[in-house]
Amino acid sequence: MIKSLNNLQSAFSLVRIYVIMITVMCAVVSVGSVWWSLDFAERQREKVYVLDGGASLVMALQQDVNQNRPAEARAHVKLFHEYFFTISPDKNTIEQRIGQALSLAGKEAYDQYQNLKENGFYDRVIAAGINCEIQTDSVVVNTAVYPFKALYYGKTAIVRSSNITYRNLETECELVSCARSDQNPHGFMIEKWRVIDNSDITVVKR
Repeated sequence: MIKSLNNLQSAFSLVRIYVIMITVMCAVVSVGSVWWSLDFAERQREKVYVLDGGASLVMALQQDVNQNRPAEARAHVKLFHEYFFTISPDKNTIEQRIGQALSLAGKEAYDQYQNLKENGFYDRVIAAGINCEIQTDSVVVNTAVYPFKALYYGKTAIVRSSNITYRNLETECELVSCARSDQNPHGFMIEKWRVIDNSDITVVKR
Protein backbone atom coordinates (compact mmCIF):
# COMPACT_ATOMS: atom_id res chain seq x y z
CA MET A 1 0.00 0.00 0.00
CA ILE A 2 2.77 2.39 0.99
CA LYS A 3 4.70 1.44 -2.16
CA SER A 4 1.63 2.20 -4.29
CA LEU A 5 1.26 5.60 -2.62
CA ASN A 6 4.91 6.34 -3.26
CA ASN A 7 4.56 5.40 -6.93
CA LEU A 8 1.44 7.57 -7.24
CA GLN A 9 3.23 10.48 -5.58
CA SER A 10 6.21 10.06 -7.93
CA ALA A 11 3.89 10.02 -10.92
CA PHE A 12 2.21 13.26 -9.78
CA SER A 13 5.61 14.88 -9.28
CA LEU A 14 6.70 13.82 -12.78
CA VAL A 15 3.47 15.16 -14.28
CA ARG A 16 3.96 18.44 -12.38
CA ILE A 17 7.50 18.76 -13.76
CA TYR A 18 6.25 18.13 -17.31
CA VAL A 19 3.50 20.73 -16.89
CA ILE A 20 5.99 23.31 -15.59
CA MET A 21 8.40 22.60 -18.47
CA ILE A 22 5.62 22.90 -21.06
CA THR A 23 4.38 26.12 -19.46
CA VAL A 24 7.88 27.62 -19.49
CA MET A 25 8.39 26.60 -23.13
CA CYS A 26 5.04 28.15 -24.11
CA ALA A 27 5.96 31.37 -22.30
CA VAL A 28 9.33 31.53 -24.07
CA VAL A 29 7.72 30.93 -27.47
CA SER A 30 5.05 33.57 -26.78
CA VAL A 31 7.55 36.21 -25.64
CA GLY A 32 9.83 35.41 -28.57
CA SER A 33 6.96 35.72 -31.04
CA VAL A 34 5.90 39.09 -29.63
CA TRP A 35 9.49 40.39 -29.72
CA TRP A 36 10.02 39.18 -33.31
CA SER A 37 6.72 40.75 -34.42
CA LEU A 38 7.59 44.13 -32.90
CA ASP A 39 11.09 44.05 -34.42
CA PHE A 40 9.70 43.12 -37.84
CA ALA A 41 7.13 45.93 -37.69
CA GLU A 42 9.84 48.44 -36.74
CA ARG A 43 12.03 47.35 -39.66
CA GLN A 44 9.10 47.67 -42.05
CA ARG A 45 8.57 51.28 -41.00
CA GLU A 46 12.15 52.05 -42.11
CA LYS A 47 11.39 50.95 -45.67
CA VAL A 48 9.95 53.06 -48.47
CA TYR A 49 7.51 51.60 -51.00
CA VAL A 50 6.41 52.88 -54.40
CA LEU A 51 3.50 51.92 -56.63
CA ASP A 52 4.54 49.88 -59.65
CA GLY A 53 2.06 50.99 -62.31
CA GLY A 54 -0.65 51.13 -59.67
CA ALA A 55 -0.75 47.33 -59.56
CA SER A 56 1.68 46.24 -56.87
CA LEU A 57 3.97 47.48 -54.12
CA VAL A 58 7.71 47.34 -54.77
CA MET A 59 10.28 48.00 -52.06
CA ALA A 60 12.42 50.99 -53.07
CA LEU A 61 14.75 51.41 -50.11
CA GLN A 62 15.64 49.03 -47.30
CA GLN A 63 17.92 51.28 -45.26
CA ASP A 64 16.92 54.07 -42.93
CA VAL A 65 16.27 57.18 -45.02
CA ASN A 66 18.40 59.21 -42.62
CA GLN A 67 21.49 57.37 -43.89
CA ASN A 68 21.05 59.19 -47.19
CA ARG A 69 20.90 62.72 -45.76
CA PRO A 70 24.62 63.61 -46.13
CA ALA A 71 24.54 62.68 -49.83
CA GLU A 72 21.27 64.58 -50.31
CA ALA A 73 22.74 67.62 -48.54
CA ARG A 74 25.76 67.68 -50.86
CA ALA A 75 23.54 67.24 -53.92
CA HIS A 76 21.28 70.07 -52.74
CA VAL A 77 24.17 72.52 -52.34
CA LYS A 78 25.63 71.53 -55.71
CA LEU A 79 22.27 71.89 -57.48
CA PHE A 80 21.68 75.36 -56.02
CA HIS A 81 25.05 76.63 -57.23
CA GLU A 82 24.52 75.15 -60.70
CA TYR A 83 21.17 76.94 -61.00
CA PHE A 84 22.45 80.23 -59.60
CA PHE A 85 25.75 80.51 -61.49
CA THR A 86 24.91 78.90 -64.84
CA ILE A 87 23.78 81.91 -66.89
CA SER A 88 23.02 82.32 -70.58
CA PRO A 89 22.28 85.60 -72.41
CA ASP A 90 18.53 85.08 -72.43
CA LYS A 91 16.15 86.83 -70.02
CA ASN A 92 13.61 84.00 -69.78
CA THR A 93 16.30 81.39 -69.17
CA ILE A 94 17.92 83.54 -66.49
CA GLU A 95 14.63 84.06 -64.67
CA GLN A 96 13.79 80.35 -64.89
CA ARG A 97 17.14 79.20 -63.48
CA ILE A 98 17.17 81.85 -60.76
CA GLY A 99 13.65 80.82 -59.81
CA GLN A 100 14.83 77.21 -59.49
CA ALA A 101 17.79 78.33 -57.38
CA LEU A 102 15.64 80.44 -55.05
CA SER A 103 13.33 77.47 -54.41
CA LEU A 104 16.34 75.81 -52.75
CA ALA A 105 17.56 78.77 -50.68
CA GLY A 106 16.37 81.57 -48.45
CA LYS A 107 16.69 85.31 -48.02
CA GLU A 108 20.44 85.68 -48.51
CA ALA A 109 20.34 84.15 -51.99
CA TYR A 110 17.38 86.34 -52.94
CA ASP A 111 19.21 89.45 -51.69
CA GLN A 112 22.28 88.52 -53.73
CA TYR A 113 20.12 88.09 -56.83
CA GLN A 114 18.45 91.46 -56.24
CA ASN A 115 21.83 93.18 -55.86
CA LEU A 116 23.10 91.69 -59.14
CA LYS A 117 19.88 92.64 -60.89
CA GLU A 118 19.86 96.22 -59.59
CA ASN A 119 23.52 96.67 -60.54
CA GLY A 120 22.69 95.70 -64.13
CA PHE A 121 24.69 92.46 -64.13
CA TYR A 122 22.08 90.41 -66.00
CA ASP A 123 21.42 93.23 -68.48
CA ARG A 124 25.14 93.32 -69.31
CA VAL A 125 25.22 89.55 -69.72
CA ILE A 126 22.35 89.71 -72.22
CA ALA A 127 23.72 92.73 -74.08
CA ALA A 128 27.23 91.29 -74.44
CA GLY A 129 26.13 87.71 -75.18
CA ILE A 130 28.02 86.31 -72.18
CA ASN A 131 27.69 82.73 -70.95
CA CYS A 132 28.55 81.84 -67.35
CA GLU A 133 29.39 78.24 -66.51
CA ILE A 134 30.25 76.51 -63.23
CA GLN A 135 32.31 73.47 -62.30
CA THR A 136 31.98 71.88 -58.87
CA ASP A 137 35.19 70.70 -57.21
CA SER A 138 33.76 69.52 -53.88
CA VAL A 139 31.03 70.06 -51.32
CA VAL A 140 31.77 69.50 -47.62
CA VAL A 141 28.83 69.11 -45.22
CA ASN A 142 29.06 68.69 -41.45
CA THR A 143 26.03 66.63 -40.38
CA ALA A 144 27.21 66.24 -36.78
CA VAL A 145 25.54 69.50 -35.70
CA TYR A 146 22.15 70.84 -36.84
CA PRO A 147 21.67 73.05 -38.83
CA PHE A 148 24.23 71.39 -41.10
CA LYS A 149 27.11 73.65 -42.12
CA ALA A 150 28.27 73.35 -45.74
CA LEU A 151 31.22 74.61 -47.75
CA TYR A 152 31.18 74.73 -51.54
CA TYR A 153 34.34 74.74 -53.68
CA GLY A 154 34.24 75.27 -57.42
CA LYS A 155 35.19 77.41 -60.37
CA THR A 156 33.22 79.64 -62.74
CA ALA A 157 33.96 80.49 -66.35
CA ILE A 158 32.71 83.76 -67.88
CA VAL A 159 32.70 83.13 -71.61
CA ARG A 160 32.87 86.20 -73.86
CA SER A 161 33.45 86.39 -77.59
CA SER A 162 37.04 87.58 -77.02
CA ASN A 163 38.12 85.65 -73.90
CA ILE A 164 37.21 83.34 -71.04
CA THR A 165 37.68 84.51 -67.46
CA TYR A 166 38.12 81.73 -64.90
CA ARG A 167 37.26 82.51 -61.29
CA ASN A 168 37.54 80.69 -58.00
CA LEU A 169 34.25 80.18 -56.15
CA GLU A 170 33.99 79.37 -52.45
CA THR A 171 30.79 79.77 -50.47
CA GLU A 172 29.41 78.75 -47.11
CA CYS A 173 25.89 78.17 -45.83
CA GLU A 174 23.69 76.29 -43.39
CA LEU A 175 21.14 73.63 -44.30
CA VAL A 176 17.81 73.20 -42.53
CA SER A 177 15.30 70.45 -43.26
CA CYS A 178 12.01 71.29 -44.96
CA ALA A 179 9.19 69.55 -46.81
CA ARG A 180 10.11 67.86 -50.07
CA SER A 181 8.51 69.02 -53.31
CA ASP A 182 9.03 68.82 -57.07
CA GLN A 183 11.03 72.06 -56.85
CA ASN A 184 12.93 70.93 -53.75
CA PRO A 185 13.39 67.14 -53.99
CA HIS A 186 16.09 66.87 -51.29
CA GLY A 187 14.05 68.47 -48.50
CA PHE A 188 16.63 71.13 -47.53
CA MET A 189 16.67 74.92 -47.44
CA ILE A 190 19.91 76.90 -47.70
CA GLU A 191 20.30 79.68 -45.12
CA LYS A 192 23.05 82.18 -44.24
CA TRP A 193 24.56 81.70 -47.69
CA ARG A 194 27.49 83.94 -48.55
CA VAL A 195 30.34 84.01 -51.05
CA ILE A 196 33.75 83.69 -49.38
CA ASP A 197 35.93 83.99 -52.48
CA ASN A 198 35.18 84.83 -56.12
CA SER A 199 38.62 85.99 -57.26
CA ASP A 200 39.98 85.73 -60.81
CA ILE A 201 42.27 82.80 -61.61
CA THR A 202 43.21 83.50 -65.20
CA VAL A 203 41.99 85.01 -68.48
CA VAL A 204 42.33 83.01 -71.67
CA LYS A 205 41.98 84.64 -75.09
CA ARG A 206 39.75 82.93 -77.63
